[in-house]
Amino acid sequence: MFQTTKGSETMMSSEKPGEHIYDMDFVHTGPDTLAGRYLRMFWQPVYASEELKPGYAVPIRIMSEDFTLYRGESGSAYVVDFRCAHRGTQLSLGWVEQDCIRCFYHGWKYDGSGQCVEQPAEDESFAQKIRIRSYPTYEYLGLIFAYLGDEAAPPFPRYSELEEEGVIDVGSYVRYCNYFNTLGNGIDQAHVPFTHAKSNFTKFGLNWDIPKITAEETTYGVAMYGTRSNGVARVNHYIVPNILYIKGSPESAKEGWREAFAWRVPVDDASHRSFNIALVHVGGEAALRFRERQRQQQEVISKLPSANEMAAAALAGKISVHDIEERPDIVNIQDHVAQQGQGAIPNREAERLGRSDVAIILLRQIWQRELNALATGKPLKKWSRPERLVATSGV
Repeated sequence: MFQTTKGSETMMSSEKPGEHIYDMDFVHTGPDTLAGRYLRMFWQPVYASEELKPGYAVPIRIMSEDFTLYRGESGSAYVVDFRCAHRGTQLSLGWVEQDCIRCFYHGWKYDGSGQCVEQPAEDESFAQKIRIRSYPTYEYLGLIFAYLGDEAAPPFPRYSELEEEGVIDVGSYVRYCNYFNTLGNGIDQAHVPFTHAKSNFTKFGLNWDIPKITAEETTYGVAMYGTRSNGVARVNHYIVPNILYIKGSPESAKEGWREAFAWRVPVDDASHRSFNIALVHVGGEAALRFRERQRQQQEVISKLPSANEMAAAALAGKISVHDIEERPDIVNIQDHVAQQGQGAIPNREAERLGRSDVAIILLRQIWQRELNALATGKPLKKWSRPERLVATSGV
């Protein structure tokens, strides 16, 4: 037995460092898998709001399943089935008309609820009999969320930590490995002084010491503590099922530390997209300066090979990641290399976990417990967040 918690409410684990629990598969997330069913019980971000203009449709792939996302002329976003019910053509190829989408092939038209409302070459009564699946959507802080489960959608969760005064910064990236690689990385503070030894983290003191890691299960997921040798702890939060909340490092000393949330959403079993929202605590002229710095940085990055191209080159031995440490996106490249370097779907049986991995062990135990309950029809834990969580930088 060893302690995986911090504070008076300790949870003792029967797992010893190096032991494994892999009875349940939390890696595969297709619609017929346990992990896929579990993730679909929660609202998931699927697209950046600013990237979808009114009157446009796009195909999206989430958890090995394809969908059509479109924005009606009213501005509302809709998610419906990937294919037309008639001959199976990809619906995103068609036209958006008001808040409906018309198939490119024979003109069948569907409204946002999935109801077919027009079939130009058929009797009027036929359309009433045809409906494709539709999914609830909700736009929040620059992201389009969808509920992809079979049951009625739960209330949409808001995050008060992101609703204060300041500038909202939205972004995303694709990483070519299983989403659980990055879930584990997010709660692994022990990697920071090594993986990010030479990065922007140095400027703000985030990587100066190897922290002692403790973790505890909470009403919302896991609280992780990385205590440095000076006694100061960095506190991060894992929010079930796939959210990380940290105090993100600033890009300049004038900005201060930011509230940073990241949703790790599977594209398929070998890749995922991280949807990121950060609240930067600036306003007025400082907010304008921040936006200008962001614009300039994106202009620089757009002229460079992509982060994924650089990671692939490093993994292939064509470059050394240590030779590109001056890139403004080096932290992301370093994480790409570390996560993809484990393998798209790692062999976890070959791992030898130690005491610095207590948060990772606890994360896996929670998933094993919840998936086992789902498989056997037992009650799942009813997760709930306090009105506000507090993350700290440890600096």
